[in-house]
Order: sequence, then C-alpha cells, then structure tokens
Amino acid sequence: MKISVTLDGERLSAPQGQTVAGLLMTRGRVSWRTTAGTGRPRGLFCGIGVCFDCLVTVNGLGDVRACQRLVADGDIVETGATDVER
Repeated sequence: MKISVTLDGERLSAPQGQTVAGLLMTRGRVSWRTTAGTGRPRGLFCGIGVCFDCLVTVNGLGDVRACQRLVADGDIVETGATDVER
C-alpha cells in the first residue's frame, strides 16, 4: 500500500512500512544534514538508532532518527540539507 509523504516540500508516495531513511535513500540522498561545528555531511551511518547522524524533523518534531521512524500517511519530513546538497 502506498502512502503520501511530504519531503522538504515535495509531495511523494512511499510504501507503507518504509523508514524515513529508506525514503531518503530511494530519492538518491546519502546525506541530509550537516554537523553544527564543521558543516560536514551526515546521513545514514549505523542504521539501527545508536548514532545521531540521520536526524530529521517529522511533523515539526526535531531530532527524529530517520533510520528508526516509519513514514506515516501525511507525514511532513524536513531535512537540514540545503538545495545544493539535495
């Protein structure tokens, strides 16, 4: 079953049960935020919720681990990436 998700302002369909990280990676995104201190790219690293490299904002709630969060119909996902990084 497909659901509707908005990713950085773009409306997409995704399979039910897919993680936010999976959605980002199927869109060709390997990094979606940068570190505060040095501006280095971050994305999926451990894939099991131990690290904090894959953080995104979902429905206005920040610091959500993209590797752990399953997308839900109507979700609004925002990354810390700039247009250049997308």
